[in-house]
Amino acid sequence: MSIKIAVIGAGSVGFTRGMVRDILCVSELQDTRFAFTDLNAHNLDMVYQLCRRDVESAGIPATVHATLDRREALADANYVFSFVRVGGLEAFATDIDVPLKYGVDQCVGDTLGPGGIMYAQRTIPVLLEFCKDISEVATPDCLFLNYSNPMAMNTWACSKYGHGVNVVGLCHGVEGGHGQIAQALGLEKDEVDIICAGINHQTWYISVKHQGEDLTGKILEAFEKHPDYSRTEKVRIDMLRRFGYYSTESNGHLSEYLPWYRKRPEEIMQWIDLGSWINGETGGYLRVCIEGRNWFEHDFPNWMGQPPWTFRPEDRGHEHGSYIIEALETGRVYRGHFNRTNGGCLTNLPPDCIVEAPGYVDGNGLTMGIIGDLPPGCAAVCNVSIGVQRLAVEAAVHGDDTLLRQALMMDPLTGAVCNPPEIWQMADELLVAQEQWLPQYGPATAAAKQRLASGNLLPTRDYQGAARLPVRTAEQLEAQQEEMRALAAESDKAKERSPAE
Repeated sequence: MSIKIAVIGAGSVGFTRGMVRDILCVSELQDTRFAFTDLNAHNLDMVYQLCRRDVESAGIPATVHATLDRREALADANYVFSFVRVGGLEAFATDIDVPLKYGVDQCVGDTLGPGGIMYAQRTIPVLLEFCKDISEVATPDCLFLNYSNPMAMNTWACSKYGHGVNVVGLCHGVEGGHGQIAQALGLEKDEVDIICAGINHQTWYISVKHQGEDLTGKILEAFEKHPDYSRTEKVRIDMLRRFGYYSTESNGHLSEYLPWYRKRPEEIMQWIDLGSWINGETGGYLRVCIEGRNWFEHDFPNWMGQPPWTFRPEDRGHEHGSYIIEALETGRVYRGHFNRTNGGCLTNLPPDCIVEAPGYVDGNGLTMGIIGDLPPGCAAVCNVSIGVQRLAVEAAVHGDDTLLRQALMMDPLTGAVCNPPEIWQMADELLVAQEQWLPQYGPATAAAKQRLASGNLLPTRDYQGAARLPVRTAEQLEAQQEEMRALAAESDKAKERSPAE
């Protein structure tokens, strides 16, 4: 019998349509039954129309169904994908804008920092509801594939509190850095063997080999001499110089997880450039997401006029999800980098945290490798973030605003910029701004409102950040319509990066 795949948050066209394509490029999976669900009926319908047309045009036996009833979508599912962004772009804007009033300048804000911490507060309770439904109505061995950020915090919460559901967190960060390393060394990507390990978005290429030769010690010179990376990846290169290993995450992402690169507004431009948002632009990911959403709405009739997608092997993308399902269903072996509970995989990180490390999948399941100790400096960086994650997970699950405030205090960038009273007041503002998505914080939010209404407040400022660019309208983007169409269809919004300016 064909497998059933449920997609929660299916209104995300970049993730959903690409995942359907990747699954259906596997001949044995071309009779898959897809069930899409989302809170936004309009977005759900647009993506459903595109995917149904793709499937029908291909003449394959797969089916696509869309429903606003989540439990209906999950019923008897063998696999469940989560692509949700709880609170949408409205909540995301407060993740960026409120901390800016206190001088905390984030590029992405979806992993650590005030943005990532608050994103977890909104998302974790919802994911736990998904897990409850999966445990009750999906197949007993259903695998939950989470793509929702903040990856480590969300996967940690689901692994610990998710009603026993089997969960894996998936991210495309390792692939991008792997390609950069190969290019910097003048090699093809498939010629370079890597071992990458750490925590999501702070994963380290601890082994880089070509034909058995260890090239790890040659990477720094290669990046320093590269005509583009020497300008676009200044933070990553500086961390490589000081810690000895290259990190998976982009320049902008990495800069906001650490206390050193975005703490002084007058120094931020020394570490970033504006050739591409992911190189460090203030609120860059929020801008790109708003533009992509507006463009998809504007351009949707043209999407329906474009040729349907095809499902040939060469059309397949590189996201882990389809390869995991292929391995489990066919027995073919797949090696990837997955987010799972540590156990004994990385021996100098806590056993209960979520690590991102190499794993193998076949017909017997998903198995993580045993790496041993991370290099001490890399482990120290990760352990700081893990402390923040632990506090944020427990805060989200229990609605404990003391733990939430402690997570903000322990966050490296926030602590580098703000003092404790400022962090306490910023937490009040964030709770009030996101009240509609934080039901577990009802009493804490009411108390925060009273404090903010008292008038006895610390001064804040109207600060737009060191490097913020305006959001372009759909009309302004018409001249770049092919680029925008490709961007809106892509799950990795930083896959194609412009050279530095």
